Amino acid sequence: MIDIHSHILPGIDDGAADIDASVVLIRELSDNGVTDVIATPHYVDETNYVSNVAANTKLIKKLRTRLKKEKINIELHLGNEIYICPKILKLLADGEITALGASKYLLVELPMSGEYPGYMDAFMELQRAGYKVILAHPERYTAFFKDFDSIRELYDMGVLLQCNLGSFIGHYGKQPKKLVEKLAKNDMIFAVASDIHHPRGSKFMPAVMKRLSKFYGTFELEDILEKNPKKILA
Repeated sequence: MIDIHSHILPGIDDGAADIDASVVLIRELSDNGVTDVIATPHYVDETNYVSNVAANTKLIKKLRTRLKKEKINIELHLGNEIYICPKILKLLADGEITALGASKYLLVELPMSGEYPGYMDAFMELQRAGYKVILAHPERYTAFFKDFDSIRELYDMGVLLQCNLGSFIGHYGKQPKKLVEKLAKNDMIFAVASDIHHPRGSKFMPAVMKRLSKFYGTFELEDILEKNPKKILA
């Protein structure tokens, strides 16, 4: 599996608190078959979550050195989970934020309500600039619980959907579980990812994979776990 959404960098957002916590998270991912993971620290303009690309690059280099010592065989790549704002293109140009793994794919997050004025215009602006927008965990936005047409409209305009593994087993509640299942049944999910912030334990991935097998055959499952994420790294 290639994990395109994670919070493994130490001490810069609500994920790993320090490098020891980073190692715990990455070891768990590796033990569950993850070969590559993209670190996607939150970037929320005008908040404390504004660690820039230069700082994040230093952290990921330090983390790679530690993983080598720990003999954890996993490839790390850098990205961001970008909270939607009017300045995304400027932040990219200024080197404050980055696309996923040096690609043209951007992982963008909406407010948890799912409400943001003109988000479709914002996505179209990014697409016109040559970026491919991936919407982080659409199944978690409350505005979409009873408005599937809004997600369909985004999907039809080329926005890619990344859903969280935990949503399939009710990790975020009943409504996200119901919505992610509908997205799976409609074959609208581009990739699933851990969005890992804290350790999940040994039973998490087996439970998720068992649930995913109810919606996807072997080849379809490979698409959302590996083939589509590999397009980003390529």
